[in-house]
Amino acid sequence: MRNLRLVPALLGLFAANALFAADAPPPDPAAAAEKAGKLAATLKYEKGVITLRDGLARISLPENYRYLNPADTETLLTKLWGNPGGGATLGMIVPAGFDPLGGADWAVVLSFSDDGYVKDDDAAKIDYADLLKKMKEDTTGANKERTEAGYPPIELIGWAAPPRYDASTHKLYWAKEIKFGDEKEHTLNYNIRMLGRRGVLVLNVVAVMPQLKVVEAATPALLAMVDFQEGHRYADFNTSTDKVATYGLAALVAGGLAAKAGFFKLLWVGILAFKKVILLALVAAASSLKKLWNWMRGRKAEEAAAPTPPPPASA
Repeated sequence: MRNLRLVPALLGLFAANALFAADAPPPDPAAAAEKAGKLAATLKYEKGVITLRDGLARISLPENYRYLNPADTETLLTKLWGNPGGGATLGMIVPAGFDPLGGADWAVVLSFSDDGYVKDDDAAKIDYADLLKKMKEDTTGANKERTEAGYPPIELIGWAAPPRYDASTHKLYWAKEIKFGDEKEHTLNYNIRMLGRRGVLVLNVVAVMPQLKVVEAATPALLAMVDFQEGHRYADFNTSTDKVATYGLAALVAGGLAAKAGFFKLLWVGILAFKKVILLALVAAASSLKKLWNWMRGRKAEEAAAPTPPPPASA
């Protein structure tokens, strides 16, 4: 079962009520499940050809895939899966028949980084074993800030799939195996980057390690269905007018954008890959909060029934 720690915002409100307003009604697991189901039913899945960001890129969806627009993606990520808000996306690609509350499916979140044209002349020179070592050190070093902010520490286990770059299509993809806190089930952080004229299309896969083979099998289709449109392609770069990014391929893999984007903005992506909360977790958490509410209510009743101590005797 996926993460039982981070519950959706709805249960966060339940927790606040239980802790700070013991007279409020206890959280109702059935009502919470019903509300989540109704919210999931509002998501509109599109098929066919999808144009992203006023012609920046296009998705040509095969019959077995669907698309969620940015607004529905935000609803799914924040209100149903419990991720922090504020991460701007271009939408989400999901398998046909996708169940946002089932916990067995995977999804691909799309975004765009407009940092400029990323040169790929370092592609053949990158030592990915050495890069992984540095990434592990950086991940460990950032854990103090993560834990102080209330997030679990992260351990980078290693490559789930080593980086591969296709120089003909300018598409880079790799996967990392990550452990959050003391979770027994490791997270699959599968990444696809598509280089364009003015920036990079980012495809982050939301999945867990047992789904690695499924995601790898789907990768060729994902690479083929998403691409920049004419005027935005890598080959359209104009040396006289276009901006060049301050980083190369190695930084894309290592997460070297953190300095520019800000630590917590990038942290959202990491949490996204792990904090997919299924309905069973929601119900379990609500049940626990109900027990807490009952305990607090009983304690409050005991305090009310207790006699008031007499005032101290005057000297």
